[in-house]
Amino acid sequence: MSFTDLYMGGGPLIASSQDGSPVATILGIPFDSTHTYRPGARFGPGAIREAFNNIEVFHPELGTDLEEAYIEDLGDMIHTVNPQEMIDMAGRVTAELVKSRRQLIVMGGEHLVTYGTFTKFPSGTGYVVFDAHYDLRDGFAGARFSHASYLRRVVEERGSDGVVHVGARAFVGEEVAYLRENGIRTVTDRDIRDGKGPGMLEDILTTFDSTYASFDLDVLDPAYAPGVGNPEAAGITSRELLDMVRSMGGTRIVGADVVELNPQYDNGATAVMAARIISDIVAVNMRDLSRKG
Repeated sequence: MSFTDLYMGGGPLIASSQDGSPVATILGIPFDSTHTYRPGARFGPGAIREAFNNIEVFHPELGTDLEEAYIEDLGDMIHTVNPQEMIDMAGRVTAELVKSRRQLIVMGGEHLVTYGTFTKFPSGTGYVVFDAHYDLRDGFAGARFSHASYLRRVVEERGSDGVVHVGARAFVGEEVAYLRENGIRTVTDRDIRDGKGPGMLEDILTTFDSTYASFDLDVLDPAYAPGVGNPEAAGITSRELLDMVRSMGGTRIVGADVVELNPQYDNGATAVMAARIISDIVAVNMRDLSRKG
């Protein structure tokens, strides 16, 4: 029995009669045990699925229609409140799925899930994260493995050369010092507001053959995404974020996650945005693969 069979549940994301191999595999990781403000991100995967099943997934500008594509949904990983157990399970499942060489999409859950998933991709995979926070603390509330410190653990394990941080606007001095010390590249909140975000991101990502993209929904202004665990005022717009997603076509997006959706504080807009991000990420990858094929 594989770890995927052992740890995952069932349930289709998109009802499809298409044959052949999936264009992407999707799974949920319902975990939020290291939350520090508003608990509830473990309910995120279900809310994203509901939204995805009720939005349009035709992308004429990208030449793709996800209604005609087979997207495999493995359901949710077994729930645990133990961070290390979650990391171990996520890592084992991801390591198996990466071998299929199809795009992997993860629905969180809090941002610590990314440490369990991204670190199982090949070492040369670039990592771009959209987030209001740097998540570079050495620890938080006495824990080294936390949604507030996951990226520091990633850098310690994988190095900083392939890391790009986009949209930070809320952080502490310790994180800024670590960012500069390790030369982590950034597209700042100011860059995005000045209209430079898509161009800067596209230029950086052309240096990567493949990329894993992580979307913490609190990168958005709470006016566009109220349903998150740690909202921060004065964020970017949904259009600004989607424009940057569309700019990522210069690299193969081999994996992605959308995290920190908290349905208990949502009016529906955040879940719909999460679903749209996933739809666009899959569509961009399909367009680029068709161009190369």
